[in-house]
Amino acid sequence: MSNILSLTPDELREIMNQIDEPGYRSKQIFTQLHKGIELREMTNVGNKTKEKLLSLMDCAFPGIKKKLVSQIDGTVKYLFELSDKNCIESVVMKYEHGYTICVSSQVGCRMGCRFCASTLMGRVRNLEAGEILGQIIAAEKDLNIRISNVVMMGIGEPLDNFENVVKFLRLVNEPDGLNIGYRHISLSSCGIVDKIYELSKLNLPITLSISLHAADDATRCEIMPVNKKWNIESLMDACRSYYEVTGRRISFEYTLIAGKNDTAGDARRLGELLNRRLRGKKAHMPIHVNLIPVNEVKETSFKSSGAKAVREFVNELEKLGIRATVRRRLGADINASCGQLRRADAESIP
Repeated sequence: MSNILSLTPDELREIMNQIDEPGYRSKQIFTQLHKGIELREMTNVGNKTKEKLLSLMDCAFPGIKKKLVSQIDGTVKYLFELSDKNCIESVVMKYEHGYTICVSSQVGCRMGCRFCASTLMGRVRNLEAGEILGQIIAAEKDLNIRISNVVMMGIGEPLDNFENVVKFLRLVNEPDGLNIGYRHISLSSCGIVDKIYELSKLNLPITLSISLHAADDATRCEIMPVNKKWNIESLMDACRSYYEVTGRRISFEYTLIAGKNDTAGDARRLGELLNRRLRGKKAHMPIHVNLIPVNEVKETSFKSSGAKAVREFVNELEKLGIRATVRRRLGADINASCGQLRRADAESIP
């Protein structure tokens, strides 16, 4: 059954009409659901109405199967259990500007990026829009906070679940719901080129982040199998088109792996690629690179670059006019950092 949180206000109103209930109740139910009040807990909705809705759809929020809190920085990682007993992870981080949540878009992932724990057990299924939304609502309710920023960088490739992700983006922006502005949402993709073009046509003012991780096809194919279908040149074409259509800056993520892609030469190739393929004559085009020293995953042998290599990498990019920052590592003691999320409890994996 479809999750009730996946319904837009208009869709919920149509359901109410179908079960011979007044349409005005749809707004009451929608608003309360997005405040974290489960259908069974609502006091202004009759039991018969509840029973009708429960017979038609899944009305459960993600359940908290496990919760870990970092003793270093207070980052919270949830292992959420869905209605079909599949599990996903989400992470809540506190910054000066407020709370940010990293949400998952799939149960597992089929992209095969070599440094990422999310893909090790493959993909089971896509998440519904309501299951993505439910991660935010469940976390807000548990922590008694207001989450103001969303990053789609958890388990799964968002553009591999395009329709549900776009519906989620519209739902999370609903004024009668969580009302999180598009400009406070970042979507990370490994580079599904045809979907980048589709996303640009929607012209949603979100931030698109591209997981690049290499400046040449040979290296990128080795660590990111998606590059065998859509190579760097085709990805750069899509990125340039995205900027021309939307006017929105694209952020590039680059995981630094010792001995693989972290030399000064690698940095120069990256800077030259971005300048040549994206800026060209458009020298004003803003480009930002997020550098991420690889976070260790026990099933891989990848090691993080040392502090000196990271500094040299940043310096080389800045010489070429590319703004670069090193992403702060949060939740290091609870495996809550980039590339460490899983669709199962890590402690249960041999």
